[in-house]
Amino acid sequence: MPSLTLFLVVLVLAAAETPPARAALLESFDAQQREFDYFALALQWPGTYCRRTRHCCPTNGCCRGSNSPTVFTIHGLWPDYNDGTWPACCSRSSFDPKEISTLTNALEQYWPSLSCGSSSTCHGGKGSFWAHEKHGTCSYPVIRNEYDYFVTALNVYFKYNVTDVLNEAGYVPSNTEKYPLGGIISAIENAFHASPLIVCSKDAVEELRLCFYKDFKPRDCAVGSDIKIDMVTSKGSCPRYVSLPEPVSASKEPDSFLSTKLVC
Repeated sequence: MPSLTLFLVVLVLAAAETPPARAALLESFDAQQREFDYFALALQWPGTYCRRTRHCCPTNGCCRGSNSPTVFTIHGLWPDYNDGTWPACCSRSSFDPKEISTLTNALEQYWPSLSCGSSSTCHGGKGSFWAHEKHGTCSYPVIRNEYDYFVTALNVYFKYNVTDVLNEAGYVPSNTEKYPLGGIISAIENAFHASPLIVCSKDAVEELRLCFYKDFKPRDCAVGSDIKIDMVTSKGSCPRYVSLPEPVSASKEPDSFLSTKLVC
């Protein structure tokens, strides 16, 4: 992966805003939803996702041949509540792709859509995977605009590089090996001093989430009964031994994962 310094972008903080600009910004957010408690950086494993969405080639990031992702990619940077719920669609403003035009190359590589078709947006329409960030619209007041949201997510992603941590611990993509879930969790805990949340599709790691306080220092993801001995649960549960399937190239035929349609 290219050096982190190639992608780090200096954020322009809202302290420089004029009072009228700040007032307009505040007005664009929905005051009905309470402020969130922490951030979750959701990462998707292409080796699992792409086996389930190759039937919609070539409309997603799984179908780029040698340029298809081979590392964990970003699903989103999500504001969450400690009670297990989350806010969504807090901004009255629509997604504007021009605001992040300078980030497009990095987003295409590290935040690609691995799903089929267009994603639903907060305003009832369809749009790109990035326009689907209905959770990200609730990141105010920590993150104050669309551009800063995507820059912040990229910076956190590069700083806390899950793929590198797992590779260095010996957990590499394989279609034959099964790895102890506890070992994967321990590798991440040792690197970042916080517990992740892992989501599986059957026995394959599908998504991995890192959690952060509002100052982006790592914290445990598990809240309440989310974490159990030798098992982490979310939308699904992981067995004691899990796989990290090798990413599927566009030249290969899909396997049994193809029969299951991914729902975002």
